[in-house]
Amino acid sequence: MKGQEIKFLKFLEGSSKRFVIPVYQRNYDWKIENCKQLYDDLIKIIKNHRKNHFFGSVVSVNNPDGQFEEYLIIDGQQRLTTVSLLLLAMKNLMERNLVSSTNPNLKQRIFEEYLVDKWQPQETRIKLKPVKNDNTAFGKLFDSKEEPIKESNLTTNYNYFLERIKKQEISIDELFDAICKLEIISIILNNDDDPQLIFESLNSTGLDLSEGDKIRNFILMGLSAKEQEDYYERYWNKIEKCTGYEVTSFIRDYLTVQMQSIPSQRKIYSSFKDYAENLETKDLLENLLVYAKRYEMLKNGGTENKILNACIYRLNRLETTVIRPFFLEVLRLQDENKISAQQVTEIFSITENYIFRRTICDLPTNALNKIFMLLHREITKYDGTEENYLEKFKYALFSKKEKQRFPKDDEFVKCFSEKQVYEMNAKNKIYILERFENFGTLEDKDIYRHVDEGTYSIEHVMPQHLNGSWKDCLGIDFQRIYETYLHRIANLTLTAYNSKYSDKPFEEKKTMKNGFIESGLRMNTYIAKFEKWTECEIIERNNYLMKKALEIWQYPQSDFIPNEKQFDSYTLEDDEDFFTGKKIFKFAYKKTEFPVENWASMETKILQQIYSEEKSILMQLASSNDETALSYHFSTDKSKLRHPLEFSDGVYFERNTSTSMKIYILKKLFEKYDYDLSELVFYLRDENE
Repeated sequence: MKGQEIKFLKFLEGSSKRFVIPVYQRNYDWKIENCKQLYDDLIKIIKNHRKNHFFGSVVSVNNPDGQFEEYLIIDGQQRLTTVSLLLLAMKNLMERNLVSSTNPNLKQRIFEEYLVDKWQPQETRIKLKPVKNDNTAFGKLFDSKEEPIKESNLTTNYNYFLERIKKQEISIDELFDAICKLEIISIILNNDDDPQLIFESLNSTGLDLSEGDKIRNFILMGLSAKEQEDYYERYWNKIEKCTGYEVTSFIRDYLTVQMQSIPSQRKIYSSFKDYAENLETKDLLENLLVYAKRYEMLKNGGTENKILNACIYRLNRLETTVIRPFFLEVLRLQDENKISAQQVTEIFSITENYIFRRTICDLPTNALNKIFMLLHREITKYDGTEENYLEKFKYALFSKKEKQRFPKDDEFVKCFSEKQVYEMNAKNKIYILERFENFGTLEDKDIYRHVDEGTYSIEHVMPQHLNGSWKDCLGIDFQRIYETYLHRIANLTLTAYNSKYSDKPFEEKKTMKNGFIESGLRMNTYIAKFEKWTECEIIERNNYLMKKALEIWQYPQSDFIPNEKQFDSYTLEDDEDFFTGKKIFKFAYKKTEFPVENWASMETKILQQIYSEEKSILMQLASSNDETALSYHFSTDKSKLRHPLEFSDGVYFERNTSTSMKIYILKKLFEKYDYDLSELVFYLRDENE
């Protein structure tokens, strides 16, 4: 490795130089705010008469295979591309006589020294070569006859520089002089340097790399230049497009499927490295692309089944991304002809019903992570196969208990009737009204679009502000009726004329121009059949809606019964009170199962396992004199404990604790070790079983 301080333009200078952004690098993603900061700094250089300005580092590898003096840019592509855009904007403005320089050769110097090789033909003259899509956008900026790619970041930032330069806060000569004062540390790697390690350890002054950026780098950087281009074209670029360039989120779901555990957001890259360590690059990329195509379906629909597409759209509006790993496996089964397209649609629909019923019954959403992470494995464990998948799926969901349960009809209807729907999250209440309006008809309305555009809004039939006529209509008990039913679903509807309805009497809302009678929405024509709007009518509409709700969000039925009794499973994410009155007969730690006789045996085995992985934390707790709740249970002096049990190397813990305390201690230890709480799974049965 060789590093030196150098003027940035000196690094760019030379017609034979080529600066190639390798395909494993991220796309150009500096925003206008980054460009503004750079331009403001250049103005300060002039205003404050600075001699130089440090502009970060540029790490490159000289490519011996190149026809020219070619440098692969390992780090610094954002700065290199941004300054190139600025120089091009300066040159083009001078060419159009929109700004002028006292130096008649400045335009030519900028163009021929830093941007192009004038001796080369049009297609190879540009010195900077960004990654594929950026390269196309960059090339179009050099030709005034070409239509620029408006959606490209390069075009956006180039246009920003055009407008900023035209303001002439400093002259074009001063601007160029400021650029000349930018200094960098140029680091050129030797052949025996490891670009991957250097890339990972760089502390860039630009935007932080995403986990997806690091993964792309990890996969492609170790390949030859030819293989990089080939694999990028055949696989990675397609993966980016399929995932809508949300590669980090996709990889997290992919790893959840492959490893049966959910990596934390900041450990996606390291988890991927562990997973991919012994895999062939080509096989890995092929598999990633297959799953990326399935992921694209989960984001955009695009299947041949309109009902499934609509379900996917609704689930995305509800932001239910935690179910995607399970759905990826369902789509895999369809690709392998193990389930039909109709069965896939039914699985998606039942999942939608499960999630919505849980929302209405206020069941915790954080339980869904573990449920759907383990669901496919749970289904296949019933008989060791992927056969009869739909029926086993139904059984798996409706056999869930407590906070994981699939609420049954009675609970669902009671909670839904009494739910303050208007006070729910916007995505949920619009979803509810859309389903009531469009379910069971081919003449559906584009509810989401009208709400997004502000055409439709939620209308309270009994208004939020009661006037005298409404009080008379509701009767002597108006205050109780108002407080009870105002925000419930039975009193809500959609309209494009909310402001005109206001707090008008019901008869007027019904018969006025564009009132309920004339409404094109089915839910309003139902309301229009009533002569008045009192508690009786609200209850009648509620009964009608609840009957319809049981049709829309059906509870699944299945005759499937597993051959062996299924036991409940819980993780450290669950509440401690779930474990009271339960016997443990096995547990799984990092996907390895261990049979145990009791909770104490489980605790001992887990502590031994944790201690073998990393001794320092438990040793610190045992050696500490702190009186914290956690350290109180560990010691290197067994006389300090009531019922000490040695689990390793003279380290003791208090074994005489309740089940809930054991769970509490393990949960706190996992947090200290930064372990995922879902990595520890308990299999339980009732004490009388």
